[in-house]
Amino acid sequence: MDFLAEARSLLTSFPVVDGHNDLPWALREQVRYDLDRRDIATDQTGRLHTDIPRLRAGGVGAQFWSVFVRSDMAGDQAVSATLEQIDAVDRLLARYPADLVRALTADDMESAREEGRIASLMGAEGGHSINNSLATLRALYALGVRYMTLTHNDNNDWADSATDEPRFGGLSAFGREVVREMNRTGMLVDLSHVAATTMRDALDTSAAPVIFSHSSARAICDHPRNIPDDVLERLPANGGVAMATFVPKFVLTAAVAWTSAADENMRAHGLHPLDTTEAGMKVQRAYEAEHPRPMATAATVADHLDHMREAAGIDHIGIGGDFDGTAFTPAGLEDVAGYPNLIAELLRRGWSRPELAKLTWQNAVRVLGDAESVARDLRSRRAPSNATLQSTASTPGR
Repeated sequence: MDFLAEARSLLTSFPVVDGHNDLPWALREQVRYDLDRRDIATDQTGRLHTDIPRLRAGGVGAQFWSVFVRSDMAGDQAVSATLEQIDAVDRLLARYPADLVRALTADDMESAREEGRIASLMGAEGGHSINNSLATLRALYALGVRYMTLTHNDNNDWADSATDEPRFGGLSAFGREVVREMNRTGMLVDLSHVAATTMRDALDTSAAPVIFSHSSARAICDHPRNIPDDVLERLPANGGVAMATFVPKFVLTAAVAWTSAADENMRAHGLHPLDTTEAGMKVQRAYEAEHPRPMATAATVADHLDHMREAAGIDHIGIGGDFDGTAFTPAGLEDVAGYPNLIAELLRRGWSRPELAKLTWQNAVRVLGDAESVARDLRSRRAPSNATLQSTASTPGR
């Protein structure tokens, strides 16, 4: 069998729903949203992981565009920057209507697939984006944001991050109220980046399915950003979906220490490790030239998906590459054109077409639709929450 040809054939019917792409942040960092300087209708290889020709080549049918802001942005600055990110997505949709179309619901995703356009959704990466305001959370939903990652790399005022020192032992009382209000609005609770304790607290609290927009299996690569087996095993009861990421330091054990050293090198040059400007990438490439990095491949990601399927079940896995949010990518998954290579690898391993259709398209569409159903029920019974960080401060979080 020509596995690559079969992969491409499958993706014409069941294209990839990718859970996380940081193109808006890359546009902010590189050109301050000057879309003439990064015209994604043309090949942007060497500057971006993402453009429309490569999305088409990769068989992408729906994309959650991350409206990420760094967690060292705080308060109103974080809210304003998130709004600027949302505006950037809006401008992309207005500029490329033949290829990109706004999607707010599962039905919108299916309509886009029928039209041959790429359904474009938004996800806010980090609860600091709402500045501890449930009204701001609701406003982001009204603007089209359909998931929020509860934390980014640092704790916020109500939830513990996977890569920070524990503060709450998971979610605070206000953090649980955030989850409940997300359920009521229909916004998916995203547990990528959060501590395992936060994952468990959110699963205990959420009435709707959760997602992991870009996380892999901790049993395969023991990084705190990945999902422990006990959490994966809870997804069938919750209905959620874990979307495997491609970031080398999260999928390849040998890349963890290498990336940590590369991050320190960035800081030594006065740069943030997430800097994707020309200056930042020049430093990263120079470091890689002097210190060749351990190379993840499509097979490395497939190892994670094999394990995630075993732990969570075929109905509860998906894909979230994190393109344009990482300096380094696996061989064969260098950019958004690479998804057929991953699907071909899974076909080689004996995955069936119905299983792959669930992985690429059906699971992600179903989880958004299920969250919508839960929200309709909750809104019929419950008014918007007026809780504040202060009003819940004396309430136990667990």
